[in-house]
Amino acid sequence: MAALQQCINPRCEKQFAIEEVLYACPACGEPLDVEYDWNKIAPPKSLKHFEQYWQQRSNPHRRSGVWRFHDLLPFLPIEHCISIGEGQTILQQAHRVAPYTGLKNDRLFLQYEGLNPSGSFKDNGMAAAFSHGAFIGAKKAACASTGNTSASLAIYAACTGLMQSIIFIGSGKIAYGKLSQALDYGAKTIQIQGDFDDAMARVQQVAKEQSIYLVNSVNPFRIEGQKTIMFRVLEALHWEVPDWIVVPGGNLGNSSSFGKAFIELHRLGLISRVPRLAIINAAGANTLYRLYEQEGLRWNGGQCDKTLTQKFFERMTAEGRKASTIASAIEINRPVNLAKCLRALDFCNGVVREVTEQEILDAKAQVGAGGLGCEPASAASIAGARKLVAEGIIEKSERVVCILTGHQLKDPNVTVAYHTLEQQGVNEFANRPISVENDLERIVASL
Repeated sequence: MAALQQCINPRCEKQFAIEEVLYACPACGEPLDVEYDWNKIAPPKSLKHFEQYWQQRSNPHRRSGVWRFHDLLPFLPIEHCISIGEGQTILQQAHRVAPYTGLKNDRLFLQYEGLNPSGSFKDNGMAAAFSHGAFIGAKKAACASTGNTSASLAIYAACTGLMQSIIFIGSGKIAYGKLSQALDYGAKTIQIQGDFDDAMARVQQVAKEQSIYLVNSVNPFRIEGQKTIMFRVLEALHWEVPDWIVVPGGNLGNSSSFGKAFIELHRLGLISRVPRLAIINAAGANTLYRLYEQEGLRWNGGQCDKTLTQKFFERMTAEGRKASTIASAIEINRPVNLAKCLRALDFCNGVVREVTEQEILDAKAQVGAGGLGCEPASAASIAGARKLVAEGIIEKSERVVCILTGHQLKDPNVTVAYHTLEQQGVNEFANRPISVENDLERIVASL
């Protein structure tokens, strides 16, 4: 087989056919990767290989920012790959936001994933997972979601008519902008009493019992699609590798996929160096930060200290600690991609930081003032970059790419609240509306 699924545990590495529906290794319980036999599939000799597809934009697979890079994720024949126009994203050089982070004006770039059809980065992975689900004949697909995954699954199901979408959400915070998408696109929505972690546990049980295709990022094909975010970053930088990639950390699918992308590109000789990776938790959902930076959990050649992780989660349960942050997209305490993320941090010489609610909101306001609105979780990357520059970890002259994961209108209530709150000393970058009487002279005077 030219492509297969393989356990990431170096002591196991059992392999399974692409056609099998698996979310963990049946032998040892560890996550699975999609792997390729590059002796049977001729890889590109240079990243410039992909430039030939720019002139083929009338072909939906070449227009897609995911399937344009099919040569680097050829787990299905391209005719079986489904596209609804995902990946039409931009990498903006952020001159106006750079001073806020402490970087030189030409050193900060924002990868804006809010331009995807559902308004978030999730469409990259969903294109791949949905294609695999359709290929193996699934009729129903399900996910647990804080909002973006549900919107993405629902739009793919609605646009193609190939599967019924079923979403599980918790009773905690979910942004109405995201929930409205799932409802509008016809998804069957199940709200359970609990948070995202509870919904994630239940959807896995239901998917197994009812033979429903699961599209959360425990699905290894989701990770394959999300790799292409990094391919597009390199494409926008004329195939030059930046010094840093900074990304919000929730369920850790993005950071895991970015690590896999760079591992494979380096292994194939398509890049000669690797960027450093910074993953930013919200302080109210900081499992990775605590495990990695405070308790020393590491990839360790694939032999992660499971005892350390298990004890950490046991304490979390005993304390009744739930994730709580205004950045709802990363409001997750038990990330399902922890192991793959640790691998990415190891390969990319990474760091993890946490940022406060106020730091997220202030960074979000700065991104907006620079012309790109984003959801709160996205702004964690900017807040994290600012913190790392202040610490001297990121040099002011280094080239930094921050990932903006979702569109501003995913959570407009947060934006309006920030700019209209009247508390002194809070929200220093607020752009408050001016209240004025319905009088021409007073209106002109206020201008």
